[in-house]
Amino acid sequence: MKLYDISKELFSAEVYPGDPVPFRADFASYNSTPPSICQVSGLVAGSHSGTHLDAPLHFCPGGRDTADMELERCIGECKVVSAEGEILPEQMREFLSDGTKRLLIKGDAVFASETAQVMCDAGLWCVGVETMTVGTKESQIEVHQLLLRHEIVIIESLVLADVPEGKYFLSALPLRMAGCDGSPVRAVLLDAEAKNF
Repeated sequence: MKLYDISKELFSAEVYPGDPVPFRADFASYNSTPPSICQVSGLVAGSHSGTHLDAPLHFCPGGRDTADMELERCIGECKVVSAEGEILPEQMREFLSDGTKRLLIKGDAVFASETAQVMCDAGLWCVGVETMTVGTKESQIEVHQLLLRHEIVIIESLVLADVPEGKYFLSALPLRMAGCDGSPVRAVLLDAEAKNF
């Protein structure tokens, strides 16, 4: 069974401008005086740190939080495709023409609201990108609002360089945090040809 870890290490990952920088501090340590019998860390991170998903609440007042999301949207069969630059509506229709419900986009790709509307019309459940945000510089707010209103899970800051295009089993579940608009995830892919998921 082939497993791909497609997540960034949290503390070294690039941070979106203005977001909190994650850090870890010892709460209990083997190196303290006197030494602790166990190691316990205190963690500080933004809800959109590292590889993470956006819940509808991120851009939709009253939307679902990470504790209330439909988990089947971010676990199950997915397709990895490659794209660079702006993805136009026609290209997105081709990506989704086989009924794909979870789509991961490998490459430095962006898309505007017209392409996001194609995803909504196709009934997509989840879209993942390697970039820190979806949408072009001009359209990212509108793209987020459109996708999240349709409860399309957005996964950002994926690592897909070593993943060939094709079908996989995706697991990218959020932490169950009431009131939270996003969550870091440990995103992994299993080769869809594997017999034992």
